[in-house]
Amino acid sequence: MSSPIKNQKEILSKIGISTLNAMQVEAQQAFHSNDNIILHSPTGSGKTLAFLLPIISKLDRNCREIQALIMVPSRELAIQIEQVFRDMGTGYKANAIYGGRTGQKDKIDLKHPPAVLIGTPGRIADRIRRDNFSRESINTLVLDEFDKSLEVGFEEDMKEIIAGLPKLKKRILTSATRLEKIPRFVELNDAITIDYLDENTSQLEIKSIISPSKNKLDTLLDLLEYIGDKPGIIFCNFKDTIQDVTDFLTNRGVKHGCFFGGMEQRDRERVLIKFRNGSHQLIIATDLAARGLDIPELKFIVHYELPPRNEEFIHRNGRTARMNADGTAYILLWEHEKTREYITALKLKGKRGDELEKADNESDKKWTTLFISGGRKDKISKGDIAGLFFKQGGLEREELGNIELKLDCAFVAVEASKVEQLLVKVDNTRLKKKKVRVKTV
Repeated sequence: MSSPIKNQKEILSKIGISTLNAMQVEAQQAFHSNDNIILHSPTGSGKTLAFLLPIISKLDRNCREIQALIMVPSRELAIQIEQVFRDMGTGYKANAIYGGRTGQKDKIDLKHPPAVLIGTPGRIADRIRRDNFSRESINTLVLDEFDKSLEVGFEEDMKEIIAGLPKLKKRILTSATRLEKIPRFVELNDAITIDYLDENTSQLEIKSIISPSKNKLDTLLDLLEYIGDKPGIIFCNFKDTIQDVTDFLTNRGVKHGCFFGGMEQRDRERVLIKFRNGSHQLIIATDLAARGLDIPELKFIVHYELPPRNEEFIHRNGRTARMNADGTAYILLWEHEKTREYITALKLKGKRGDELEKADNESDKKWTTLFISGGRKDKISKGDIAGLFFKQGGLEREELGNIELKLDCAFVAVEASKVEQLLVKVDNTRLKKKKVRVKTV
C-alpha cells in the first residue's frame, strides 16, 4: 500500500473538484462532532463524497483490519462508491462485495482486509457467516440509500450485521427521501439530521405525451425523434415491457441499452459503460435504474409506464434536473388511460404524439466501445491506452473518447468510423508488458 493521503485539497484535485457544496461541508462538520447522523439529500447531490471524506480523515494507517463498513442496496452503487474511493487516490484499500460476482473474489479481497468495505447487506452477511472475518476494528457504519435497502428486503441482513459490530462508534444513514420512522435495530440514538431535500434549485419540467394507441410504441418513437440526440432513460415497470420496447426500437435502428434485475452483472456494467461514453444515448430500464447509478447528467426521462407509487415516480424524476440543472420528465399516456392518483394533482403540459416534430440537433459523431484485456493489475494506465491508440492506432485526439480502466480490463470509446482500421493495428499487440486483445463490445 502506498503512503496514505489525507489532505483534502489533494484528494479533491484527483477527482476534479475544487470546492465542496454546502451539504458536503455541513455533513463533514456533523461527522466530526456527532456520533449519529441522518443525511437527507437529493440523488446526484454528492452524498458519496460527503461521507467518504470524513471517513478517510479518521482512518488509522497502522490498522490492518476493516475500519469502515458501507452498506448499499445495489451492486451498481457498491461499484460506484468503490470507484470513487479509488479515484481519490488515498493509498488506503477499499473493496466492494456484492451478489453476481464469485465468492472466491470476495475471499481474496478479505484475506488482506481493506480499510473500507463496501457491499450489499445480503453478500456482507453471507461472507460473515462463511468466513467470519474480523469486525473488531469497524468503528464507522454508513447505510447509504437506507430506504431502498428496506424496500428490497435487506432488513434482516442489516439487523444481523449491525448486531455483530461490537466497536461501532459512528453511524451515518443517507436517503434521498425523508424517512417517517427509522427501525430500532439501527440504534440511531440522538441523531443529528441534515436535510437538503428542499434545497435543490433545479428546474424539472413534467410533460404528458398523449398516444392514440394503447401500446404507445409509435408515439415513443415520435417523442425520441422530437427530443433528439440527448441522453435519457425510458422507464418501464416490467421486464416483458422492456422486451417489447427494445424489440421495437432495435427494428427501427435506435441504439440503446437495457437495464433490469435478472441481467448478468457483467452485462449491466457494460450497458452503463456504453451509456457513459456515448456509444448509446438511451437506456430502457426498470426502477432499478432510478437510484444509485454512476451515470452522467440526463436531459430527460420517459415514464413509458407510470410506477405504482409516488416514491418511485419521484426517484425516476430525480435522474434528470439534478442540482441546479434543468431537465424534463415525459409521461407517456394512452388517450383513454386512467392515471395514477398521485398524477392528478400535477398541472401537466402536454402534446399529442402527432404534434411532435423531429429535432434537428442530431450529433454527427457516433461512438463504439472497445474492450481491452488488460487493466490496473497489469500496471496499465489510461495514458498507456491513449498512447497506443494515438501512436500505433493512428487516431486523432478527437477520435478517442472516454476510457474506463478496471482491475483486469478496460473499455474505450472510439469514433465508430475508425474502429475497423484501428483494430487491425492494435489488436493482439503489447500494452506495457502484456499482450492484449482489443475487440468491440
